[in-house]
Amino acid sequence: MAERTYHFATGKRKRSVARVRLYPSGEGKITVNGKPVNEYFSVATLVGTIKEPLQVVEQEKNVDIEVLVDGGGITGQAEAARHGVAKTLIELDAEFRTPLKRKGFLTRDARKVERKKPGKRKARRSPQWAKR
Repeated sequence: MAERTYHFATGKRKRSVARVRLYPSGEGKITVNGKPVNEYFSVATLVGTIKEPLQVVEQEKNVDIEVLVDGGGITGQAEAARHGVAKTLIELDAEFRTPLKRKGFLTRDARKVERKKPGKRKARRSPQWAKR
């Protein structure tokens, strides 16, 4: 059996890393960590998050996508997968860059959890102050 050709990209968000393979001649199947996307992400909005770049360039039914994701929570994983899918679509066709860039799917969201500082209860929260 011959190996199928694919395009590869990595998407990141917070602590989540998604490795995405996009198979050009497909019928719209999306798998995440070996499971169907609807089974892995039980929340419908997260499934929609992953499909957003495909809908922008109208490729939902033309490609198959395999995502290996780990780290972080489910929202971070879904957004990391969206970032990776958008990057693979550019490898598929360079003309997709403009609409995806306009929607902000190619920009790496660099926000992460701020570390806790000494003398504070959280990153910025100070201990309660009592006057008497």
